Amino acid sequence: MYAKGLAMGMADLVPGVSGGTIAFISGIYDELVATIAGLDHGLLRVLREDGVRAAWRAGNMGFLTVLLAGILTSVIAFAGGLHWLLANRPVQLWGFFFGLVTASVPLVARRITDRRRAGVWALATVGAALAASVTSLPPLVRSDAPLFLAAAAGVAACAMILPGISGSFILLILGAYAPVIGALQGLDAVRIVAVGVGVVLGLLSFSRVLGRLLSRRRAATLSLLTGFLAGSLNALWPWKERVRELYTHSGGRVEWLTENRWPANAAEIWPVLALALLGAAVVLAIDRAARGRGFRGK
Repeated sequence: MYAKGLAMGMADLVPGVSGGTIAFISGIYDELVATIAGLDHGLLRVLREDGVRAAWRAGNMGFLTVLLAGILTSVIAFAGGLHWLLANRPVQLWGFFFGLVTASVPLVARRITDRRRAGVWALATVGAALAASVTSLPPLVRSDAPLFLAAAAGVAACAMILPGISGSFILLILGAYAPVIGALQGLDAVRIVAVGVGVVLGLLSFSRVLGRLLSRRRAATLSLLTGFLAGSLNALWPWKERVRELYTHSGGRVEWLTENRWPANAAEIWPVLALALLGAAVVLAIDRAARGRGFRGK
């Protein structure tokens, strides 16, 4: 479980990749959503009436604690490295995650129980179009005010548990990605706490909605999520060209508005293709390990 948390944390650091995707293919998605949704006043009542041990079991806190430990470790340990790769080796990084997400699409789709209905594919198409549109948006605003970061993190947290829509990409669109990464790198306690509060509030509110949808309209919800996942490939296409300069970060790194392009020659393709295949292999290995422990999807 700790390793799954590490993988989810790394995924959520990269704009375009969702930790929810990792949770889904590793077989913990339903448990994760249900556990977060269960952190409500009912759990507080159990705590008051039956004590800490009963509340710990009722809230599935062992699962959540280990998973969060992995996520936090990943965020603290790899934020700097992934930030460097995004700035200096973006094509290679996007290639790896493009392969990872491409291999994830059929793994999510196969858990749709009624794939023959036209409505299932219509919802998947809507989800793909929505994700492609969202990931095409340029950054809108830029601020490092704690209140703004908390609000942005709350919105991004909703995306963090959705396969396909990346919380980091939402932060990037809102102009909060660089300030959040900078706060993590600089251990800015005030801004880190603000982001944490926003994430917690966003997760607690959205997980309840998502949990109800999965229990009552599972096929339709999974169809939409499959579309989200496919549409997010727009953001992960490795080859991009700069259109115009948006702004310069305090560290000197320039943020550009980009558009997808075709690779210029074969020399550009093969290294990226190799990394994409590696990403796909990682996903298939995670899925095989999850199914080997008896998970078949609910």
